[in-house]
Amino acid sequence: MLVKILGSAAGGAFPQWNCGCPNCRAVRSGAFRGKPRSQTQVAISADGGHWLLLGASPDLRSQIEAARELHPREASRNSPIAGVLLANADVDHVLGTLLLRELHPLRIYATASVQSILRQDNSMFAMLQRVPGQVIWETVRPGAEFAVSGPNGVETGIRCRGLSLASHYPAYAGSRRQALDLAEASLGFLVDAPGGRRLGYFPAVPGLTGQLIHDFEACDVLLFDGTFWSDDELIRAQGGGQTARQMGHVPVEETLKQLAVLHRPRKIFLHINNTNPILDEASPERRQARNAGWEVAEDGWQFDL
Repeated sequence: MLVKILGSAAGGAFPQWNCGCPNCRAVRSGAFRGKPRSQTQVAISADGGHWLLLGASPDLRSQIEAARELHPREASRNSPIAGVLLANADVDHVLGTLLLRELHPLRIYATASVQSILRQDNSMFAMLQRVPGQVIWETVRPGAEFAVSGPNGVETGIRCRGLSLASHYPAYAGSRRQALDLAEASLGFLVDAPGGRRLGYFPAVPGLTGQLIHDFEACDVLLFDGTFWSDDELIRAQGGGQTARQMGHVPVEETLKQLAVLHRPRKIFLHINNTNPILDEASPERRQARNAGWEVAEDGWQFDL
């Protein structure tokens, strides 16, 4: 299975348009030991011909243009993108689906609750249903395995299982959240390739459990939440706000300790916030992560699983 990391930053990308933190100022000035990043986006394929997007970021159009594998292959309108797998209803995770509205057939996989937020409560997503068969919505149930198919119904060879991680729905869902299944709010995915290789996709993890760690050990590659280095990172950067855990992210400095028991997977941080010191390749935090066996994802990375 081919895995392409099209984007590796958290919401707002890096540098963030309205942020003057030390990291953003330094990267704009050219004095930073690190690279700019677009918002987190991953694409996978079992055959190199049909691609599944893990999420749909607001930067999706430019990310597609930067990846030749995702370009049209015929003179007429077409795309090798066969579907989208949604883990939650966060704006930074779903907005890109609206960029795929040009009548290209797709399958979108999401929980029933996430579908209700997008399809029933937000009229803009009707742009994905302008003609019959434009988008086929497939319902994902936490804990249940499912096969990924293209718009024509032919299986891609990829199988997934979503794990419930959090009960927090986006603030924009409003009072509607009271009627939603809390177990369907935010998922991580175990993605199985033909031949038995496994990818773990977990860009937003509020806490670690023994069962999660057990599931991670069965992965060959783990793409994991690298949003914040410390729990109070944003509070120190902004002078107030929420902690990392309140926002649904386990801090990296805690992850390094709790996941030190993992031996099998290649471990990669992604979804990295612009304030995180691991973006600085010369920082002691980056060195600490590297010494613990972790890599920090960059836009454009590709590997064969």
